[in-house]
Amino acid sequence: MALFRRLLGDVLRERRLEQGLTLRQVSAEARVSLGYISEIERGQKEASSELLASLCSALEAPLSEVLRDVSEAVAVEEAATAPTPLAGRRQVVASVSSAA
Repeated sequence: MALFRRLLGDVLRERRLEQGLTLRQVSAEARVSLGYISEIERGQKEASSELLASLCSALEAPLSEVLRDVSEAVAVEEAATAPTPLAGRRQVVASVSSAA
């Protein structure tokens, strides 16, 4: 199962690193403790909507884009972990139904 907080952390870290920013720089700009941002990036803490808005502002990333990226990551993980349909399952069920 995809954990939203882990995928959100991955997206935020990726955005930060793309801009060449350190945790310390984002922490100062967002006015959030460095340790807390680190825990969010590692998926260990949930980000409130206010905190997420502050981080997005510090990263100059629209919230909608960050959430879109997280949504896409969730979809990829869901597809990778989706159960594989059993081949011939319908035939067996149909055979049992018609025999009854």
